[in-house]
Amino acid sequence: MALELAEEAADGSLDAEIADGIASLRKDLEEFELKIMLSGPHDTKAAIVSIHPGAGGTESQDWAQMLLRMYLRWCERAGLKAEVVDLLPGDEAGIKSATVEVSGEYAFGYLRGEMGVHRLVRISPFDASRRRQTSFASLAVVPEVDDVEVNVREDEIRVDVFRASGPGGQGVNTADSAVRITHLPTGIVVQCQNERSQLRNRDTALRILKARLYEIAEKKQREALAELSGQKKESAFGSQIRSYTFHPYQLIKDHRTGLEVGNVEAVMDGELDMFIKAYLLWARGQ
Repeated sequence: MALELAEEAADGSLDAEIADGIASLRKDLEEFELKIMLSGPHDTKAAIVSIHPGAGGTESQDWAQMLLRMYLRWCERAGLKAEVVDLLPGDEAGIKSATVEVSGEYAFGYLRGEMGVHRLVRISPFDASRRRQTSFASLAVVPEVDDVEVNVREDEIRVDVFRASGPGGQGVNTADSAVRITHLPTGIVVQCQNERSQLRNRDTALRILKARLYEIAEKKQREALAELSGQKKESAFGSQIRSYTFHPYQLIKDHRTGLEVGNVEAVMDGELDMFIKAYLLWARGQ
């Protein structure tokens, strides 16, 4: 209809309106395509993201903190709620570990492709000789599961309480409110210290434990099916998925999709949509 009116209007007065309509339609189509790709069994669920530095001391711990900030900024841009439930600061700088609960529409679906090892090459700010350093940090992403999917018996866990460390509001660091849960059969340890309430921290830590146990069970099932079918075992976690080069040139490259982005500042400030969409398209083709 609008095109017919534009043809009748010789002065081009409707051109801007038509351009806006086309742009709106293109955006709707892109969102629809994205929703089709987010059709995994857990894609609509919340995500639990864990970040750990690799070997390398302060340099890798600083890199882990940079990744934490990057994903928190992406969550903010994407309209997702991100809550840091556990944070262990580094000795000199950076972090030794961080766990973040991300909730909102398709949180796990968007973030599942970020799991793996992230590699940084830069001039180290901690090296007086200004030498180039390579650092690694790993990202684990698991969906938050329902209670009916994982059953954890009380006699299988050990619960320890302690005083929270690091930054916190009044009351957080002045009582034994932090909770650490150890799953005795597997040795998995999770902890939460962001709430004043010991009960809330326990509930959060238990949710994280159930999510990790569910992911382990699913991974074993996938590997068993792969062996039966003669396929190569999946090795997503522990494999290098992306390189971030700050020196001698600036480039971020995803090793699965081949996507390269030169604006490293924008990416480190949370502009990750291009990598997330490229991964979803690549995974769909696989």
